[in-house]
This record gives sequence, structure tokens and C-alpha cells, in this order.
Amino acid sequence: MPEQPGDPQRTAAGAGPGGRTDLTASEATIPRKTPSGPEAPSGPRAPSSSKTSSGPEAPSGPRTPPGPGGATGPEGASPAGGPRSLWSDAWHDLRRDPVFLLSALVICFLVVISLRPSLIASGNPLACDLARAQQGPGPGHPFGYDGQGCDVYTRTVYGARTSVTVGVCATLGVAVLGGALGGLAGFFGGMGDAVLSRVTDVFFAIPVVLGGLVLLSVVAGDTVWPVVGFMVLLGWPQISRVARGAVIAARQNDYVQAARALGASNSRLLLRHIAPNAVAPVIVVATIALGTYIALEATLSYLGVGLRPPHVSWGIDISAASPHVRNAPHALLWPSGALALTVLAFIMLGDAVRDALDPKLR
Repeated sequence: MPEQPGDPQRTAAGAGPGGRTDLTASEATIPRKTPSGPEAPSGPRAPSSSKTSSGPEAPSGPRTPPGPGGATGPEGASPAGGPRSLWSDAWHDLRRDPVFLLSALVICFLVVISLRPSLIASGNPLACDLARAQQGPGPGHPFGYDGQGCDVYTRTVYGARTSVTVGVCATLGVAVLGGALGGLAGFFGGMGDAVLSRVTDVFFAIPVVLGGLVLLSVVAGDTVWPVVGFMVLLGWPQISRVARGAVIAARQNDYVQAARALGASNSRLLLRHIAPNAVAPVIVVATIALGTYIALEATLSYLGVGLRPPHVSWGIDISAASPHVRNAPHALLWPSGALALTVLAFIMLGDAVRDALDPKLR
């Protein structure tokens, strides 16, 4: 019997080729019934992703390998993952600088023999034998003897103690006094800054060697402290100028203005925010000046107004060997060479530190 229109049941006969039923899209859609109970598990589901398959995945960029402790970061990052500070960045550059390493090695050697000169020189620097005056190098005495018959090698080694002591003490005194005065003047300004500027101008007008000849010829002593005091007296204006300029530049930064707006006191601003960012130029100038103070001590001792015997100093030995330079040049060569090497090492160290701490030179 032919199929009646509207009959809910259909046969497959005559529906299409091969006996298949051709259904339209509307007829093929079967409404789903929402289950009233818990849905039975239908198997694992694929993880959903927000990415489309319209194109290849965009590259996310190169990855930095993890540093110590698993932290990652760019080239300028610290091992903890954050940016390096000025001091850590400077140390990162210094330990790769051959100039710094060579000068630091020489300075470490000088410090060691200054503390324990008997490690490399077993003799007595004050023991002299006139019968061996001006003799050349020999067994056990590689530098020979001076005009008084003293061992040049032993006196050269012990002379490092006096020169390094004077240089370090003078540098510390100059850095503390000049840095404090210059920092306070630059921070507060006003009348105190104007007075300090005029006072430093007066000290800059005094010749250093002439001032030493006048002052040390009046103030004499058996210790190194008169020489150290003279160097601090005439050396603090230079550090003061440097510290004043660094504090004025740091005072204008935004973080200082923000801390002031939040109610920070002057002492907190100066010690917590300004001083750590203004001390770098002071350290650089003080390091270079240390070699200059060693040379100044030798100059004053050579002129007879600095250290005097029985002190052992390179300046004293150079002064004593100068009249006999033709007969015993070795007595002048070794203390002069030790002095020149020491001054050069400190100047090279200061230049390396300046290059590492100055961002403009990177």
C-alpha cells in the first residue's frame, strides 16, 4: 500500500538508491533528552584549549636558562631573578677586568708584607755593617747594601709597612671628614654650603709640598700621625667637593622626593636614600688619592720633614741613596721601584673601580 502523507511510520522501500532513507537536515536532528540522574561517565575528555587551529602557534621568544637556585632572568638580572644593584653589577664587571685583578693582587701582596714583613724578610732593617757599605747583591742579600751597610732588601720590605699605613690612615681620615662635610653642605645648602665652598677654595690655594715643609718643620713627632694629620688637613677639600656634588645630584631624584612627601626625616633621607647612591664617587676618588698620599709621604720624607730615622721608609732610603747613585745605584733602584709600583697599583685600582661604578662609561 502506498505511503500516506502524514504517516509516522515509513518504509525504506523506494526511499532512495540502495534502499537507504534520505533524510533532510531537519529530519536528521534528534533532540536530546536531559537525564534526570547523574550522568554516566562517557570516557576521558580531551583538554579544552583557547587556541584556535587557524594558524601556527606564535613563538613565545627565547628562554633564559635558569641560574643558580633555579632563577631565571635576563643578562642584567641577579641570581635571585631580579635586577642587579649598582654594587653587584660593579663587582660583576670588576672580577672580569684584568687591570683590576692585577692591581688587586699587587695590593694584597703589599698588605700582607705590611702586616707580616718577616714572612719574606728575616733580617733586621736597622742592623747595619759599615764594612759592607755600598756592596752589590750577594748570597742572602739579593738587593745589596746601602751607604750605611744596611740590607736594601730588608729595608725595602719593611718600608712597605710605613708607606701603606700612612696612605690608608690618611685616606680614611680624608674620606670621613671630607665626605661628612661635603654631604651635609650639599643636602642642607644655604649659608653653611656657601661658607664651606669658600673655605675649600682657601685650602685649594695652599701648595701641598710648601704647606708640608712649613707645618711639619714646626710640628715634629716620632710617629706617623703628624704626617697623617697634615694629609687629612690639606686633602679633605677635594673629597668634600666630590661628595657635595654627588649629594646634590642624588637629592633631586624622584625616590628622594617621594620619601620626603611620605614624611621621612632628614636623617633618614640622608642615610637611607642619598648616602648609598652618592658614596660611589667618593670611593673612586679616595682610592686614587691613596696612591697619591703614599707618594706625598715619600716626598716629604725625602725632603727631611716627613718621617725621620729610625723609621724605615722608602722616602728616607731614596734620600740616603741619592748622593751615592753612581757608586751604588742598586740602593736607589729598589726602593724607588717599590714606591712606583705601589702608587701605580693604587691608581690602576681606582681607575678600574671608576669604570665599574660609572654608568656613563658602560
